[in-house]
Amino acid sequence: MDSKSPTHTFHIPVMGLGYTVDTPIKVAKYGISSVVSIMDDQLLEDMRKIYSKKYVRKFTPIPDNEDDYRAKRITSYLDLTQSIIEEQFNKLVNDESGPRDEFHKYLNLLPVESPLIPLLAKQKSSSGNEKNELKSMMKIGSVDVNIMTKVDKINYDRSGNELPREYSDALSALRGFANSRAKGSVVFSAGMNPTLYSYAEQFPVFFPDETGKVEKGIILKVSDYRSALIQGKFLAKKGLWVTEFRIESGLNCGGHAFATDGLLIGPILEEFKNKRTELFQTLYETCQKTLESKSLNRLSQSPAFRITYQGGIGNSTEDSFLRAYYELDGTGWGSPFLLVPEATSVDEDTMRRLLRAKRTDYFLSHASPLGVPFNNLRTSSGEEQRISRIEKNRPGSPCYKKFLLNNTEFTEQPICTASRQYQNFKTKQFEAGEIHAEEMDIVKAKDCLCEGLGAPAILASGETPRRNLTAVTICPGPNLAYFNGIYSLKEMTDHIYGKLSLKSASERPHVFVKELQLYVSYLKKEFESKLTEKVTKREAHLEKFKGNLIEGIAYYQDLLHNIQFDSGSILQKMREQFTNLKEEIESFRIQHPIAVSH
Repeated sequence: MDSKSPTHTFHIPVMGLGYTVDTPIKVAKYGISSVVSIMDDQLLEDMRKIYSKKYVRKFTPIPDNEDDYRAKRITSYLDLTQSIIEEQFNKLVNDESGPRDEFHKYLNLLPVESPLIPLLAKQKSSSGNEKNELKSMMKIGSVDVNIMTKVDKINYDRSGNELPREYSDALSALRGFANSRAKGSVVFSAGMNPTLYSYAEQFPVFFPDETGKVEKGIILKVSDYRSALIQGKFLAKKGLWVTEFRIESGLNCGGHAFATDGLLIGPILEEFKNKRTELFQTLYETCQKTLESKSLNRLSQSPAFRITYQGGIGNSTEDSFLRAYYELDGTGWGSPFLLVPEATSVDEDTMRRLLRAKRTDYFLSHASPLGVPFNNLRTSSGEEQRISRIEKNRPGSPCYKKFLLNNTEFTEQPICTASRQYQNFKTKQFEAGEIHAEEMDIVKAKDCLCEGLGAPAILASGETPRRNLTAVTICPGPNLAYFNGIYSLKEMTDHIYGKLSLKSASERPHVFVKELQLYVSYLKKEFESKLTEKVTKREAHLEKFKGNLIEGIAYYQDLLHNIQFDSGSILQKMREQFTNLKEEIESFRIQHPIAVSH
């Protein structure tokens, strides 16, 4: 892994199962890094077939009855992806006989501070060394992969016998990536999975080579400093180096929303900034000591160590401030790229729905079978299908892919809470008066994410998904509500770098304000929800949450007083918004049930 800054200062994070599944094939040749979810091996196999045909490659199916088929499918898709990218890039750089628009597109997408820009000016008036030096500095974007650590189902053979632990979903995915040619890192998201992290020890690619560099990096997606330190030390004690900590907003992001206890992103980034050296030294010393005890190659003196942020960034002013003030190595821009067909795979019907969507159509739902709040779109075809099934007294989905099996309430082997089987069990409970209507509403809100998040990639390619399941679920972050058009890749990158400003809703709040608004809405619902068991513990949690938000506001108010990072009028508006939100938070009171005397 190269410890120097990447060609671009941003990356495109994973979005759903299908929206970024082929993003590297679309943008890596321009030096833009992106993340592919590798949890759905069926989707990857279908996409491998599609791209093998498009790029005239031999396609040999990997059937379900083949040994270790899941890992092999992942490896094969990533190998194909890397091969296509390298072919694209070599043609872009070296094909002097063909049109040069791709070569110039690469250069025109770069930020103005890129070290390639001065060389570009020189090479226009020279055909010698400057041109060769320019080409040598042009890099391919990395093919990073995402493993959601909670999606780690134990699998069984055709006779119903439990397979060894290394054949679970997450461990198979890691093996598939480790054995592939993909040049990138694995992103572990959704918290620590000790078994998965320990399994990484089986693969030399995650350890330093004879030069001290790590071939495939490990990136941790974290919500706060404490989580980064705990997970980083766990891995370091095994000799595994974390090349990047990718900090994500708890609520101002797409997909699953892992809310903090009211800790806001500003104070979180401040802590990372202040403790960055301490974090590096702690992990570095621990990792080196472990490597030495294992008689393995040691890390170089300055291994790759990046701290980045993603979630709700909307313009170049915010992006540049975050990178400069918090000394970040980069940022992640996700949801806005859903409106960039050159970068992501969104089918035409879903794109139309996004363009028509109102701000109220973006909401935090109970759709995920994992029981984690899930950003959703009310007007998606997936939501229409879910509601239609309820109206027909057929709630729930057929469960074909079985990636989210995690409930054993009614069965010996886990089933999915979005499945028709599970929802039928809960319906019978409700009809028998064993559960309340509120609980039943949450059950019915569950949706099949396996099919819904994978379908758009197949549909966008012009093909039909397996079993003709075409309803699409989309999980944009709240930030997408402020973008209102279809954009080219150059328009979006220029917007990120401040070369132009895409028109967005004028009332869009600053990224700090928007996250706070989301947390205030979230906390308000928590205060309004019924207090049941463990009342004292619940009260203490809500008060702690409330206190953290107020402390976060105090941090922002002090920041606005000392830092000038926007125009005066916007600064004054932010001050007013923070004051009003603080007053709203302070008004929250727990409503205890009124005792009824007999």
